[in-house]
Order: sequence, then structure tokens, then C-alpha cells
Amino acid sequence: MSKVVKANYTAEAVAGFTHRTAMEEAARCLLCYDAPCSKGCPAGTDPAKFIRSIRFRNVKGAAETIRENNVLGGTCARVCPYDRLCEEACSRCGIDKPIEIGKLQRYAIEQEEVFGMKTLNAPEKKVGNVACVGAGPASLACAAELAKAGYKVTVIEKEAKAGGVLTYGIVPSRLPQAVVDHDIAQVEGLGVEFKFNTKSTADDLKDYDAVFIGAGLWKANLPQIEGIDLDGVYAAVDFLKEARTNGEKFAPGKKVLVVGGGDVTVDCAVTAKLLGAEDVKIVYRRTLEEAPGNMSEFHYALSLGIGITTGMAPAAVKGNGKVEAVEFAGFRDEAAKLTLSADTIVFATGQNAEDMNALADVNLTAKGTIDAAEDGTTNVENVFAAGDIVNGGKTVVEAVAAGKEAAASMIAYLEKKGVK
Repeated sequence: MSKVVKANYTAEAVAGFTHRTAMEEAARCLLCYDAPCSKGCPAGTDPAKFIRSIRFRNVKGAAETIRENNVLGGTCARVCPYDRLCEEACSRCGIDKPIEIGKLQRYAIEQEEVFGMKTLNAPEKKVGNVACVGAGPASLACAAELAKAGYKVTVIEKEAKAGGVLTYGIVPSRLPQAVVDHDIAQVEGLGVEFKFNTKSTADDLKDYDAVFIGAGLWKANLPQIEGIDLDGVYAAVDFLKEARTNGEKFAPGKKVLVVGGGDVTVDCAVTAKLLGAEDVKIVYRRTLEEAPGNMSEFHYALSLGIGITTGMAPAAVKGNGKVEAVEFAGFRDEAAKLTLSADTIVFATGQNAEDMNALADVNLTAKGTIDAAEDGTTNVENVFAAGDIVNGGKTVVEAVAAGKEAAASMIAYLEKKGVK
């Protein structure tokens, strides 16, 4: 019988490297001339360079490389899907196993914090007036690049804290809030100003030289099935936000079902389990091999005693005012039927965009996301957009990459307009 791991909501699930183990791991690097790992990072964090620095005991140099290329280096060290990016590209894959790049990045940033290293600098004199709407990964990355280029940047956030999905979405056992706060402190250290509890309108933004929209996807996307309005039905974004806001005071219910197959699904299931739910199950309509979520996260969920059922899609939620059971039908086998008792069901089936035309007269896609080019430009000359509000929701590191690219376009635009 497999062992069920006991854990708590705020304790980090995976331990990092010690100084000795970090040096041992860095010593495995082949010091490739044209390093494939660096090509595999969407944000351009340059693993080859920072691993070399760690190998030769220059930990501050490693932290500087990470921060200069990815201001959210601590966060990405925890949540980035390394096994599908830089680690998959590592040359050691053909010999034994890839370098644990994520854990080495985490080690460098942890040392940065422990020793109070200053790894980023920006001009004291700021020019222009730029707004970043939303304080999620894309906006934070964009704001950092603009600040380093010498622009005055204000991040406008409707919530009480910065971070977006990092603060209000990802389970703290995977991404501790202290890590997010330390990354945000790097952005603040560049001179970026933050306005919290502020919902922007087009009128509020009209006086800025340029505007970046990185508002994310926060509108629930629930399936239109019977019983969807019963008490105990949650959208993933609302479930995770309530848990992150209230912590161990939040009661998820005793029997919890989570529908979906991505990392958010696992975050919801793990959150429910760590906050006291006795019976937690993930139900996904396809096979586990087809699931978009990170396989290591599914393994962690299984280690906590969370069950996983595949091939079934929700057909109806049953109950008298409150959820009592959920009926499922086979996704590919129409004859298959399944009924599971529950007092809470969480739908981790994606989120939708809020009305972005309330911020600017930008073109929208059929899904309500902003129709922006890869470089972040939109049909409105001084309005740029990137991240989930454009691509519909991808990884944190891809949001960072998109935010950086949009910042480059904004800098080019501002220079062309003479704002420099």
C-alpha cells in the first residue's frame, strides 16, 4: 500500500538545495558552448550562465543573471514547468538525467534574500508616465523592464496585494507568499509605484503616455449544466482566492470534487486536502496522459491521497439547495455513467476575461481577450497588452516573457514620441 503524505497548507512541499548539494548539482553541468537549456527558457533567464556562476562559487553573479532577465526569478523557480522547457533541452538528458535547473535557480534567489544582495538597478531620474493595469506576472515583468529603462511606472491593481494569480491563485505549499513578496520587492526597488484597491477605467488612463493591460482572467467559466447554481459549486478562481485570503479559516467541505486536468485543478484539489477535506477527487474528461497539467503535480496529489478519475465529464449537479452529488457521463464512451457524492465541486475549466473595453477601445477576440500582436501592440497606438488577457492563460514564465516583449515595444513607442 502506498504511503499517504501528511502536510499542511502553508508548508512548502519540495525542499530546496543546501550549499553543498547546489554545488554538486552545478558541477554536473557540461558547460555547453551553445547551451540548449538557455534556448529553452521563454523568459530568457539564461540557465547556462547562472549555473556556471554557481559552479564557480559566484552566487551573487548567478542571482544577478536571473534577476536581470526575469524579475520573478524566485516565483518561476517554484512553478515553472522545467521538465518541458530548459531541463528537457539539457544536454545531460542523453547521458543520465538533466541538471535540476529549477532548484539551482531557487538556490541562487534564496541566497540573494538571505544575504540581502542588491541585484537590480534603475536610473533614479524617471521620465514619462506609464501605467500597467493589473499586478500579475506579465504586468510586473513589463513594469520592471520599463523602470530599468528609466520610465516612471505606476501599477494599478484592483486587489489589496500585488501578484495576481501568484498571490490569489497558486497553493502556498507550491508557491509560498514570502517568495512572491520578495520578487515584488525587487520591482518596487526599481522605483515602480503601486496603487491597490483601484479599479481602472478608460477615463483614469487617458493622461498616461502609454498603458499596458495585463489584467489576467478572473471571470468564472462554469459549464451550463443542471444544478450549477447550487450552494457548494465553485469556479476554481473563486475557490483558490477564498482559500488564499482566509487560509486555514476556510472550510472547503468534507467531500470535494475538482473537475479539470491542468495545474489549477491540482492546486484546487491540494488546497482542499490541506485545509481539511476528508475525501478529494479529481475528475478529468480525457486520459491523464492528455492532461495539460504537470505530471509531477499529479504525483504530489496522489501522494496526499487524492483520487484521480479519467474519461468522465460532468453532466449534472444534484442536491436540495446545496451540492449532494454529481453525475458524470463518459466523454468518449457514451454508455459510461458515474455518480459521486460531494458537498463541494470546483470547476477548474478555465476563466474568461472581464470587459476590457472599459479600459480602452481595443479590439477583442470572440472569447473576449484582447486582440494583440506578439509584441504586445494593439489597434490603439499607446495601449499594449500581454499575458493571460491575450493568450487565454498559459504559464507564469510565458507571461513574464510576453510582458518583457510588450515592454520593448512600449519603449520603442515612447522613444519615437520623444518621451525619453
